[in-house]
Amino acid sequence: MQANEVTIKIAYAGVNRADLVQRAGHYPPPPGASDVLGLEVSGVIDEVGKDVSDFKSGDEVCALLTGGGYAKSVTVPAGQVLPIPKGSDLKLAATLPEAFATAWYNLMMLAKLQPHERVLLHAGASGVGTAAVQLCNEFAADCYVTAGSAEKLQHCRTLGASGGWNRHDGDFVEAVNDWGGADVILDPVGGDYFASNQQVLHDDGRLIVIGLLGGRHAQIDMGRVLMKRQRIIGSTLRNQSVAVKTDIMQQLHKQVWPKLAQGSIKPQLDKVFELHEVDDAHDYVSADKNIGKVLLKVPAAD
Repeated sequence: MQANEVTIKIAYAGVNRADLVQRAGHYPPPPGASDVLGLEVSGVIDEVGKDVSDFKSGDEVCALLTGGGYAKSVTVPAGQVLPIPKGSDLKLAATLPEAFATAWYNLMMLAKLQPHERVLLHAGASGVGTAAVQLCNEFAADCYVTAGSAEKLQHCRTLGASGGWNRHDGDFVEAVNDWGGADVILDPVGGDYFASNQQVLHDDGRLIVIGLLGGRHAQIDMGRVLMKRQRIIGSTLRNQSVAVKTDIMQQLHKQVWPKLAQGSIKPQLDKVFELHEVDDAHDYVSADKNIGKVLLKVPAAD
């Protein structure tokens, strides 16, 4: 263990689509990272490095990882660790790091979202999507979601989305433009969504691509990029430096953790599986059954 690291006895690990992609052989961990799946956990501090002053053994925490979450314990830089929010518990805290770090980093830090801007969120009922809806609502931005069922769309509305479109009903362009178009788009789909995104993106709009669920190839209208000054931003969190991740987590602690403690932002937990049920958990997420986060419960060490 390095001087700036802590070791956590894991209680719960979050399941993310990146885990499924890595398991399929398409998303290798960054150099030096664990090849064990798992990008976020909650648990109890077991040991702290000599330069760590913010945590002590026995503290209940959650953490953003580069890998290694599907395990009994993990060692992680202390800057990627936060105390669980006041009033929360280890189960709910495990839903927070990856979803809110991704949503905050992309909306607030990359897109520099401003009050009263309009945001289109694809996969709005996912872990990242439900986090992003709540951030938009809390920071005075208007958001519209796409999702795969009426139930998912209704859930997003209860979190603060002002409108939504069922992706099974066809292209979203007309519906989103009728809503008013978008200044910012958060897109985990890519593929055929790219051209449609360009058609709803305002002048000086920011399209942030965070996934490739729809494929890695797309048609791009360079005329729209040029004449509307559209900005296309590719974004991944996992391979960011410890310094960047620390900055994100510090901003979450300052800006989002108080809202979680107040209850104006709420963890979105869909289902918990036992660690030995990991195949079932992955099948559940792969089938798009979840609204919010899916967790794995890690058995206590003997």
